[in-house]
Amino acid sequence: MKTNLLITGGAGFIGSNLVHYLLGEAQEDLGIQIDRVVNLDKLTYAGNRSNLDMIKGDLRHVFVQGDIGDGELVGSLLREHRINAVMHLAAESHVDRSIESPEPFVETNVVGTLRLLEAFRAYRAESGKGEEPCKRVRDGGGSAFLHVSTDEVYGSLGADEAAFCETTSYAPNSPYSASKAGSDHLARAYFHTFGMPVITTNCSNNYGPYQFPEKLIPLMIRKAIKGESLPVYGDGSNVRDWLYVKDHCRGLARALVDGVPGETYVIGGKCEMKNIDVVRAIIETVQELSPRTATGAADDMITFVTDRPGHDQRYAIDPSKIEGDLGWEPQESFASGLRRTVQWYLDNDEWISEIESGRYRGERLGDVRNV
Repeated sequence: MKTNLLITGGAGFIGSNLVHYLLGEAQEDLGIQIDRVVNLDKLTYAGNRSNLDMIKGDLRHVFVQGDIGDGELVGSLLREHRINAVMHLAAESHVDRSIESPEPFVETNVVGTLRLLEAFRAYRAESGKGEEPCKRVRDGGGSAFLHVSTDEVYGSLGADEAAFCETTSYAPNSPYSASKAGSDHLARAYFHTFGMPVITTNCSNNYGPYQFPEKLIPLMIRKAIKGESLPVYGDGSNVRDWLYVKDHCRGLARALVDGVPGETYVIGGKCEMKNIDVVRAIIETVQELSPRTATGAADDMITFVTDRPGHDQRYAIDPSKIEGDLGWEPQESFASGLRRTVQWYLDNDEWISEIESGRYRGERLGDVRNV
């Protein structure tokens, strides 16, 4: 089965890892042939062309700098490259930034998603697929719009509450999660109203190579390597479910190819941890892999700082549906995934230095922050 894909946000953290996977192991894992990956990214602060250096020269990859809100551009890419599936990852995604300035999150995550859905709907109508019943990509001739979202749309869990699943009610608590919830509802509406072959995924916290260093794990790795104090919000008791990025990419590809249009699949690592325990594990792993760069007791390196407004206490995901229906499950434990991640940051000092200096986009980055 030949597949031409449009990936949005493919120069970002998850997007670049997804592009690498799709052009590599995915074809054997899924039994499909990927002829072309068209990568559309606006290259905002979190987009980085160097994330794609490993696939320079691969003629299957076409990079286009542009905005998902530009319907004319999206339409031309869909037609020119005969796209049969869209994987929509482009988003503003940092909670702290959404608290400081909510409007860009609504513009990108809600309005941008709307325009992308409209462009794909028009393209399907032009190609004669608009009136066809939705079917899986695996079944041949099917097209799909994979809408990638977050578990934050479900709000905050108490310590004893059941983990999020596909039927959990929405209760977003930040401008970021509210904007993602809005985009989820639009994606659902386009399936039910227009018969668009939309599949939605909601994932837990990702970590791994190429993650922008304002996020918790890369920020703490960097500070531990440099021997700096590691700032932790509140008392560090907030709980997250951690998912290694390659496991997430495997789940996204599986949902695209074998997922049922109109369905939602939550993807989680089955690894709930308190933030304070994550930070301690980072310090210990850095000390193991690079003993000369981080010394001293873990707790002596941690500083507790004023908590973020409206900080959700706990996220957790029950991925039983994608495990049972699509045969996906995480391959990395937190220990193995963290070890891979720390080693990657140790081996790629120049990559993160380019970001900290702002050279990757021609300007100096301000202080990076915790999540």
